[in-house]
Amino acid sequence: MRLYLVQHAEARKEDPRPLTERGKEEAERVASFLVRAGVRIDRIVHSGKLRALQTAEIMAEKLKAKIEQADALDPSADPRIWAERLLGVSEDIMIVGHLPHLSKLASLLLTGSEENEPIKFRMAGVVCLESEGGKWSVLWAIVPELIP
Repeated sequence: MRLYLVQHAEARKEDPRPLTERGKEEAERVASFLVRAGVRIDRIVHSGKLRALQTAEIMAEKLKAKIEQADALDPSADPRIWAERLLGVSEDIMIVGHLPHLSKLASLLLTGSEENEPIKFRMAGVVCLESEGGKWSVLWAIVPELIP
């Protein structure tokens, strides 16, 4: 099972925090790269916040994936909720969310503690984790500025 963790793309500072033009462009560039790289995702879940929704919509359109809002993905949500949910998931899934939640979730999966920071997230970047036998590892990560 592969898990793709995506920090939402750059958003405006004022509520409801829609994506900036740069944010849209970077999310589209990353999504197009994922398609070219042969990434297949069955489902994309997002927090419901506008910036995460818009990022997820861009990814879903390019990757031809189903998209849905999910709970416990807000910035301050308990990462143990999703760590437990992922135990029962066999399909490849993308989570589009926020910091510090994504960082804590990745840390919990990779190190057993949410207090470490084994991954530095970047807006519109993607971190691909893989689970085998209940153990998680990092397969790869991509950030918008690495894509020509």
